[in-house]
Amino acid sequence: MAKRNLIQVALTSIALTAVVVVTMGCGSGGEVSPAPTSADADAFLARVDAAMTRLLIEQNQSGWVAQTYITDETEAIDARVNRAVIDQVARFAKESTRFDGVEVSPDKRRQLNLLKLALVMATPSDAREAEELTKVTSRLLSTYGKGRYCPEPATPDACLNIDAVTRTMATSRDERELRRVWEGWHTVAPPMRQDYSRFVELSNKGARELGFADTGAMWRAKYDMSPDDFTKELDRLWDQVRPLYLQLHALVRMKLRQRYGDAVPAAGPIPAHLFGNIWAQDWSNILPLVEPPGAQAGYSLTDILKSRPLDAREMVRTGERFYTSLGFDPLPETFWKRSLFVRPKDRDVVCHASAWDIDLETDVRIKMCIEQTAEDFSTIHHELGHNFYQRAYMKQPVIFRDSANDGFHEATGDTISLSVTPQYLAKLGLLTTVPETSSDTGLLLARALENIAFLPFGLLIDQWRWKVFSGEVTAANYNTAWWDLRLKYQGIAPPSARGEDLFDPGAKYHVPANTPYTRYFLAQILQFQFHRALAVTAGCTTPLHRCSIYQSQAAGARLKAMLEMGLSRPWPDALEALTGSRAMDASAIVDYFAPLRVWMEEQVRGEREGW
Repeated sequence: MAKRNLIQVALTSIALTAVVVVTMGCGSGGEVSPAPTSADADAFLARVDAAMTRLLIEQNQSGWVAQTYITDETEAIDARVNRAVIDQVARFAKESTRFDGVEVSPDKRRQLNLLKLALVMATPSDAREAEELTKVTSRLLSTYGKGRYCPEPATPDACLNIDAVTRTMATSRDERELRRVWEGWHTVAPPMRQDYSRFVELSNKGARELGFADTGAMWRAKYDMSPDDFTKELDRLWDQVRPLYLQLHALVRMKLRQRYGDAVPAAGPIPAHLFGNIWAQDWSNILPLVEPPGAQAGYSLTDILKSRPLDAREMVRTGERFYTSLGFDPLPETFWKRSLFVRPKDRDVVCHASAWDIDLETDVRIKMCIEQTAEDFSTIHHELGHNFYQRAYMKQPVIFRDSANDGFHEATGDTISLSVTPQYLAKLGLLTTVPETSSDTGLLLARALENIAFLPFGLLIDQWRWKVFSGEVTAANYNTAWWDLRLKYQGIAPPSARGEDLFDPGAKYHVPANTPYTRYFLAQILQFQFHRALAVTAGCTTPLHRCSIYQSQAAGARLKAMLEMGLSRPWPDALEALTGSRAMDASAIVDYFAPLRVWMEEQVRGEREGW
């Protein structure tokens, strides 16, 4: 669940002047070069806007083709375009330091500052190494996209792609089958291990040339605060929600032990293959094993969808109607002609759901392989949030065409997903009646298995990568460090021994795709904060978990005003515009799940919390 946009930027006080010396002295003829002026800065930014608009459109076009027509040729084309974009951004970033001492408007100063942090990956200045890095990154993503688990190598038709693996993990209750499929999918990753090690080496070299300690430090500098302060902010937010996670973990462990016996320890970490999800990041598929009698949600959205004539396109139409009910304009006709809604039968594609802004204006699309499930119904609402965000800020200069921070982009669609309540489903005609409040415990438990369960996973992906980029974790202990963090944050363990000949992080799309992941943790925090504020604006008087902002033009206007800001203001300004607060606050999560926490306390009485 991501958007496609190379420029993922945020303001920082770190400049490139530590590593880039711009000569302001004599030219070849001995004359003193004139000092740059405000007008020169304006002309430079106009040139940046025009050049980057053209290059980013080319990059989006090549990326779309590379992910929807996976071949060696499309991979090579995408690598070349990516390198051209990265090289140009790096040149502009260095050139922007000429204007560090020039008096310009605050708007122009922010653009100049943001330009210095406009890369997720910086290529080394050496041309051969730069070319190698872009090829390696394209190869990593292609390897993932082609990944298959083949139980019988001699029978290719029996191979399982990620869709088939996902279905088995979601529906099977056979511990041996789950273990076999879990281990099988993770076989796609070892071929990436050497490439990933080289990627780390080369991307770090590029980041250091830009004045950063490593690529991880470069990522953490994108949040309007220092990298160290950002790390502390993440710790503060996690501390707010960790007690709720420990309760949920204890409940799930108790219930899984009842189902699988000694395969699940009474007081230790839970085996990773038993959560109904290949990455154990979303536990909602094991809801039937966890919910006690009398605490059921009262309906199965997946069953309802499968019983209706709702194909993939109509599911997306339903999601679009949520946004138009808030006052947003309908999606353009090109969206319906050019998006990918189902997996093609004639070729490999990267099916991981993503939203695209091809021409940075109106050619927005989503790419996902939709199935009639509650998860995909929610994901559609999420991905469309990216598209409506992209359309909202399309009139900003290209440097500002992004979210206030990358967590905001993810949180927007997630906020809408929180409004997929029984009341909303009843208005759509998918439910004939709204369940009684007695079913709220089941509904909240289902939501917790999705959202609360995700929080530590949302943290640990980048915790691992930051340690890898810094050198604290070396290629010799990639897998050990990965499972150490999964134990520390999630309280889970692998179902079998995992040696250093394996590369389990690579089985998660965002690692080979080099997509920063902390945004998803922030999105979990922000979505509840956004939802609480918008529920007040919408005049909702029910408990927070029953509120839906569907059809609230007032809530839509407030949301749209924030989206239109794009990256033009620091994220605390955008947060304040929507919520009235300048600080991220996880208390909205605690408020939302308050009734569930009371119930869980009774359920796990006498059980050990933690591992």
